[in-house]
Amino acid sequence: MSPIAEENKGQKKPYPVIDKDKCKGCGTCASVCPVEVFVLEKGKSLVKKPDECIGCHACASQCPVEAIKIIE
Repeated sequence: MSPIAEENKGQKKPYPVIDKDKCKGCGTCASVCPVEVFVLEKGKSLVKKPDECIGCHACASQCPVEAIKIIE
């Protein structure tokens, strides 16, 4: 097991997952995320810093095409 995996063993952290087929690249998730987890790249949103997610669900609740789910 890697040192990072060992360090996080037993901890559950929320992280966002984007359905790339649904994402229209509007950037809403990037603009509402208080910790800048998302970036826009090549016309789509990407989860750039998943470890920074605080689980506030702002991205998922504001996504106009429901392309984001928060995995708890």
